[in-house]
Amino acid sequence: MKLISYEHESGVRGGVLIEDSVYDLELLLQGSNEAVHGATASVREFLELYGGRIAAVSAEVTALAAQDPVARVGALSGVRLTTPVTDPSKVLCIGLNYKDHVAETGRAFPEYPDVFAKFASTMIGPEDEIGGARVSENLDFEGEVAVVIGRRASEVSEAEALQYVAALAPLNDVTARDLQYRGTQWLAGKAVDGSTPWGPALVTLDEIGDPQTLELVTRVNGVEVQRSNTRHQIFSIARIVSYLSSFLTLEPGDVIATGTPQGIGAKRNPPVWLEPGDTVEIDIEKVGLLRNRVGKPQL
Repeated sequence: MKLISYEHESGVRGGVLIEDSVYDLELLLQGSNEAVHGATASVREFLELYGGRIAAVSAEVTALAAQDPVARVGALSGVRLTTPVTDPSKVLCIGLNYKDHVAETGRAFPEYPDVFAKFASTMIGPEDEIGGARVSENLDFEGEVAVVIGRRASEVSEAEALQYVAALAPLNDVTARDLQYRGTQWLAGKAVDGSTPWGPALVTLDEIGDPQTLELVTRVNGVEVQRSNTRHQIFSIARIVSYLSSFLTLEPGDVIATGTPQGIGAKRNPPVWLEPGDTVEIDIEKVGLLRNRVGKPQL
């Protein structure tokens, strides 16, 4: 199942993408032929209700879509998508999680996942322009697999951790390197408003299978700049979820960016920085393609 959020005259609503058609989640699950005015069902609310049984609900939603044409919003080409989860309670990120990326930084392999946080204000959708050109001359790309939590997770074991993962999505952890390197903390470089695109859809784990065998490619203006596979992660997705849940409670809709591989612009010679008008693609096997342009500086 591919979960999306889309713009509607009543506000942002949760939807499901089936082939090239968008269906309204709330209408599908109601099995009703009448719209519910004034109510907006979000993807996070959907995960709170159904995140613990995604595979079963996925099959049910697909069957309902075939029976209920009224819930069809329209073709994907006619719908504007937003961030897949518009209101996550947490956006957590893992740094230095690919062996080749650690090597290019010259640092030692971490003993534990290196964790930092973003804010919801940094997150943008698949049709938005990447922000940050006004405040940084050193915008860098970082193709990553984003994990979305489906069930409340506290102190879960690595063996059971994937049971708490609802879906994956492409994410571009665009970083303002000049801001990042001003101090010892990464926050400034990672927290620029509107700088982190992700989506276009959440692909549920039942469709993906093993998340540790996914090919990840990043392209800038059509030129490949990163290529790796999640099997090269130092800390697996299950390990990351288990580790994070050991000291904080993960909630449905929480987003975890799982790190980027070798090839970032800052470690190239000479460095390669994103410029206004550049197009960046994050292409992940079985998960999808995210494509965004870098916006012009806004005064």
